[in-house]
Amino acid sequence: MEWYNYLAIFFSGAFFANTVPHFVTGVSGDKFPSPFAKPPGKGLSPPTLNVLWGGFNLVIGYVLFAAGKAHLRDYTDAIVFFAGIMVMAVMLSNNFKTKHKE
Repeated sequence: MEWYNYLAIFFSGAFFANTVPHFVTGVSGDKFPSPFAKPPGKGLSPPTLNVLWGGFNLVIGYVLFAAGKAHLRDYTDAIVFFAGIMVMAVMLSNNFKTKHKE
């Protein structure tokens, strides 16, 4: 497999990880930071916008997963995919630990 397939698989995991907080918080009816808030990533966006943003991340994650020709039975693909998830999850946890509460 080519290096760019692994890059697509890694970022697929990152986008899938970013789906979770936006989608779950939005479906719960709570406001949450998004790139569309003021200031971006710090202010709070309405629940519906977060559901849509989470859905967009899900679609992009799927497209990248398919483009990377990932096979989770291949341990290398699985490790790269889960590394993308974990890297994004750690970054998100650091970013959102100081989010504003209303």
